[in-house]
Amino acid sequence: MTIQDAATPPPPSKVSRFSGTVGPLGVGVAVLWLSIIVLLPLAALTATSFENGLSGFWDAVTAPGAVAALRITAIVSAIVALINVVFGTLVAWVLVRDEFPGKRFVNAIIDLPFALPTIVASIVLLSLYGPESPINVHLNATQPGLVVALAFVTLPFVVRSVQPVLIELEKDVEEAAASLGASNLTIFWKVVLPVLAPAIFGGAGLAFARAIGEFGSIILIGGNIRGETQVASQYIQQQLEMDRPVNAAAVSVVLLIIAFITLLVLRVLAQRSIRREETAA
Repeated sequence: MTIQDAATPPPPSKVSRFSGTVGPLGVGVAVLWLSIIVLLPLAALTATSFENGLSGFWDAVTAPGAVAALRITAIVSAIVALINVVFGTLVAWVLVRDEFPGKRFVNAIIDLPFALPTIVASIVLLSLYGPESPINVHLNATQPGLVVALAFVTLPFVVRSVQPVLIELEKDVEEAAASLGASNLTIFWKVVLPVLAPAIFGGAGLAFARAIGEFGSIILIGGNIRGETQVASQYIQQQLEMDRPVNAAAVSVVLLIIAFITLLVLRVLAQRSIRREETAA
């Protein structure tokens, strides 16, 4: 063996090793915890939904009541996501770029839907927009009422997704565009919006995923009218009350699939955005 051979380090082992600070014990605990909290319940739910076989699952999710509830849920949730795109971005812009009295208070109440029990929100909305509305606006048992309730519980998603991006956004490019004669609308559309787009889309996707499974905030103001205001979560509750757990589990699995696909698309788009930024840098 030569001196050069002795100084050459051995080739890396092909055996996979754990990297980081927690080691295999920490990874094992994390996997175990996620399995108990997430994977096992999801596996049990999926198994229940297929108790009557694939045909039974298909019959459950294609029943007229299930189709109507899923359709209403998807439409209302999409509308709520679009509303969040517009007003969530506007609120984030105001909180970052403007100064006004009570700004800290407004910034604090953005997270209120995360802390407030959703059934409380439903009670408040019913008292405000119900049959005895003090402002003479009656949204009880209507799809606009569903939109208002879901917009309340999903408010923080776009706002909190856009705010950090706006804070880190350099104003030099905006000032350069303004010095060249670009209008405020042109600056926002051509300069600011492309940077904010991934955050806006991500927040809207999270709002949509939250809205399709919401129950508490719409339980009172929604009315639970089949084919009109009954959303998927209420249909699931109805099937459980009628002692049809397989049907309830089947519709729940459909909601899980929709939410998973939404989050997966967001993940892929976020990774692509990061790669584009790294390439541009």
